[in-house]
Amino acid sequence: MAAQRPILLVAACALVDADGRVLLAQRPEGKALAGMWEFPGGKVEAGERPEETVVRELREELGIVTREACLAPLTFASHGYESFHLLMPLFVCRKFEGTPQSLEGQKLKWVRPRAMRDYPMPPADEPLIPFLIDLL
Repeated sequence: MAAQRPILLVAACALVDADGRVLLAQRPEGKALAGMWEFPGGKVEAGERPEETVVRELREELGIVTREACLAPLTFASHGYESFHLLMPLFVCRKFEGTPQSLEGQKLKWVRPRAMRDYPMPPADEPLIPFLIDLL
């Protein structure tokens, strides 16, 4: 039997602008998977619900404000990495206050879903692209 890997719960958000583009963030140097493009989000803290995580992370990473009521669950990723198994619900958010800014040194880019395959993404994020193409 394979060794048990801890499950890491991460919540992510496909932030959608008025033109139907989705915001991608590039992982900064020094972090695992540096240079890859991903959906904003982060680890779900102890006692936190995934929706709370997304609201908090969007504020901390991008300086924008949204509410749980503005988050719509779309799909999720379940992916085994070498040292852990990632479980990542993906929410869609079209309603937020402020303009996303890079508060953690990451590059940001608004991308049409069909163009997302042109950006290298972590293995867990890639299977989410078809859902966004269908939605948008």
